[in-house]
Amino acid sequence: MDAVLYICHGSRIKEGCTQAIEFIERCKKTIDIPIQELCFLELAPPTIEQGFERCIKQGATRIAVVPVLLLTATHAKKDIPEEIQKVHRHYPQVEVVYGEPFGVDNKIVDILMERIHQTNVSKDKDAMVLLVGRGSSDPMVKQDLNEIADRLRKKAKFQRVETCYLAATKPTLTDGLKQAQETAHTQVFVLPYLLFTGVLMNEIKEQLAKLGTTNQQFILTDYLGYHDGLAQILKLRVHQLLSDKGNRYNVYRYA
Repeated sequence: MDAVLYICHGSRIKEGCTQAIEFIERCKKTIDIPIQELCFLELAPPTIEQGFERCIKQGATRIAVVPVLLLTATHAKKDIPEEIQKVHRHYPQVEVVYGEPFGVDNKIVDILMERIHQTNVSKDKDAMVLLVGRGSSDPMVKQDLNEIADRLRKKAKFQRVETCYLAATKPTLTDGLKQAQETAHTQVFVLPYLLFTGVLMNEIKEQLAKLGTTNQQFILTDYLGYHDGLAQILKLRVHQLLSDKGNRYNVYRYA
């Protein structure tokens, strides 16, 4: 019997975990798989082991493990696979297929454009965007976020879209804001590339508050969030995995 195990990041902020749970509950209603469970990588229960075992107890013989993460980095490449391998050793008869995070997708670019539009601020001709990522030491994160930034620039016709990060790599958020101030752009949309609210979103707000008086207009948009567009991507990931057509997503098998 097929099962899906959705692995979300987890947060110290209760609202962040609540948002993840509500998102997965919405997704479950559109995915016709008999067993669907959610767990968290860290900071909140249930754990990956608990989520996996819940699938087993319901009769799962094949489990599609889907990381509900924005970009491919250490969590997706190392942390989650290692946890899955640990628990899978106790259930070698169960087939496990492992997918990838949301990654680079045009639907995500559409969501970013929607977040900018939702500010109700008319875009100047010389407006720029500062896309703020979570950050990782994995170079693939910078590569993917830069690709998303380039697609946003072309599709939304911004003169400039730059990226910066909240941790683990450069340019930092402070660097990104300083560089934006040094440009001639009169309008800067600061767009948090985050799945959920929490500590990182608060950090962005605090940094913007420190800017003080400026001739430029800095507009903070809403974070990416658990948008219905992401639900569509997630549904596709699940069906690709369980239809054995998952090579497009670099599927790893631990059976």
